[in-house]
Amino acid sequence: MKTRHSGKFTLTPARGETSIVFYVFFLMMYLTANVFTTIVAQSSGVLLFAGNRVPLTVLAGVFTSLANIFIIFLVIFFKKAGFITALILLLMQFPILLRGFFIQHNPTSIPGIFTDLFTLMAAALIYQQNKRIDRYRAEEVSHLREQQRFSQRLFEQTATSLVNAIDAKDVYSHGHSLRVAEYSRMIAKALGKDEDECYRIYYAALLHDVGKIGIPIAIINKKGKLTAEEYDVIKSHPVKGNQILSSISEYPYLSIGAHYHHERYDGKGYPSRLKGDDIPEIARIISVADAYDAMTSNRSYRDAIPQQLVREEMVKGAGTQFDPVFAKIMQNLIDQDVNYEMKEQPAVSELAGQSELVCGPARERVSDGIRILQEPVHIHLEVRKDASFPESPGGSLILFDSLDERFHDDERTVRDLNYFEYCEIPLKGQPVCRGARDLLFKVAGIRDSEVTPAGMAESYDIEAVKCSDHVRVRIDSGHEVSEITVALPDSSRYVYIGLTGEHCRISDVNIRREEKPVPADAIERIAEKITYIDGPEGDLPNLQIDNLRTGATKGTPVNGKVILSFHSMSLPTARLVWHCPYFVLFTSADGCVGGPGYREFALIRLDGEVLDSDGRNIITAEKDPDFEGWDDWKAQNKKGLDVTVSFTREGNAVVTRTKNLGISVENITSLPADVTTVYAALTGDQVALTRIRIS
Repeated sequence: MKTRHSGKFTLTPARGETSIVFYVFFLMMYLTANVFTTIVAQSSGVLLFAGNRVPLTVLAGVFTSLANIFIIFLVIFFKKAGFITALILLLMQFPILLRGFFIQHNPTSIPGIFTDLFTLMAAALIYQQNKRIDRYRAEEVSHLREQQRFSQRLFEQTATSLVNAIDAKDVYSHGHSLRVAEYSRMIAKALGKDEDECYRIYYAALLHDVGKIGIPIAIINKKGKLTAEEYDVIKSHPVKGNQILSSISEYPYLSIGAHYHHERYDGKGYPSRLKGDDIPEIARIISVADAYDAMTSNRSYRDAIPQQLVREEMVKGAGTQFDPVFAKIMQNLIDQDVNYEMKEQPAVSELAGQSELVCGPARERVSDGIRILQEPVHIHLEVRKDASFPESPGGSLILFDSLDERFHDDERTVRDLNYFEYCEIPLKGQPVCRGARDLLFKVAGIRDSEVTPAGMAESYDIEAVKCSDHVRVRIDSGHEVSEITVALPDSSRYVYIGLTGEHCRISDVNIRREEKPVPADAIERIAEKITYIDGPEGDLPNLQIDNLRTGATKGTPVNGKVILSFHSMSLPTARLVWHCPYFVLFTSADGCVGGPGYREFALIRLDGEVLDSDGRNIITAEKDPDFEGWDDWKAQNKKGLDVTVSFTREGNAVVTRTKNLGISVENITSLPADVTTVYAALTGDQVALTRIRIS
């Protein structure tokens, strides 16, 4: 076993820190002695040893055997030291050649040569086997690390979900747990805690109020003063939190934080009336952060308390309500917060319930995605750079697509959630293209060249809109207006904006979406349109449906039996079972989906699902023996298939039948008595329909 430090190989402490140079030197001494005895043995043949005449060839053989054993030992012991193996093999060539030179004088050297050759082969085989073992171990370690990262992400997502459930119950403390977690982390960092300890304290604080899940919502949200009985119910939430979290044996600190965060330093708290250092440290930290946030947040009966009064309460509570050490740290944090930013602020849903985004290194924190549609979205925000990093670029925008509408940067999640990044747009500076087809940046207007003083917040107004496969983002900094046009890979992709930055604080975020969409040609094209419906048409125009029901064919009246046949192909971005054709049964004055007097009776998907709002449909979907599974289903839809669907009206019922890729579908739709004309149309989600024929 070995470790590697500063490019040198040394033994682990358990075997001593002896340098390998000693072993190499020892080996070379053996090889030198081997060469010497070989030469002398061929010259004199004998050696006086302990009063006896011993043939030198015997001594040469002994040296050779010891050297060969030592060589194999070195190859095994220092299995990753490739240069050592190479050195050994090179040094061994000399005595072998020397023996070959003397072979005509001493045929007994032949066995020694074969011994050396065997050692060469053994050393090479051992070295190769060790390389394979090391490669396997490296792959195993990599797999374990990936599993650990996945488990950590799962834990973080679960914790966040629990916090969201708590916030959903308590309308007066939205974002409270997140703020308490952040303040607790700041206290822990000021104490000199390492990263792992800060992580544990952060998540213990994040879940400190989880016991409120078990408190009746009427008590939690009561506006007036609580009765004694109601207050006793509220006081039970630390015990309930402990019960909920104690089963998580891998993270025992979670239940400790929930159980004891209402204990007081003077022993007058609850539920266990612990005193002083008997209260776990993690709970004493959370207690200070919890009280601070309670005072700096709005409540139904009061507004947030001015920061100086909060500081005064921290001073008064030191040694009674709070651990004096942690109370002092909070006072220092208050003194550093000259702009009073450590408080509850208007929440922004895209910031996961937080009012601001504190960014460290680039892309370390990114907001939830803000969807860009044909209805323009307007975003106002302020960015304050960290004074310790004056060269920081500040805020930026990431344009991406993802199943969960969130930014991701680890390989497994990117794959699992189909994350795709188009570009990153600094609020000041040139954008960086990552996955877009093309990108155009231009300055649309300059008002002045004023430079914002260091430490001052900068305001930005952003407008973003999407038309087909193009996105336009306009950024107004107050001094300059820039415009970025992005050509997406195709028109079926979603686009989200993630707010992020580097060593800055993003706050005062306000998001407003217009109700009216812009015209389809509102964005000037910088790349050709991507289409999948070029080619011959049938009785109806070809149709490309980029997203859920964004298009539909004209309705075909269903009188008796009607058959629609067409070619279907899911778009390259299709990734779900329901990215396929749909069949619509409806009525309207003009025979168009969404037309005047529109009423929909059935929406039947090719995979056998029916969307039914009033119980008028009875569907039967059966998998035939030749059904290969849903992965094969999605793959075949992407390759393309010919589909035939029949609609048969029998009185006030329409029977829809189709069979594709091992799925047989039959749906019976009961029509209202007042419906005389019913239409069938094709629509879908991320699918191209061509060669549509009616018979």
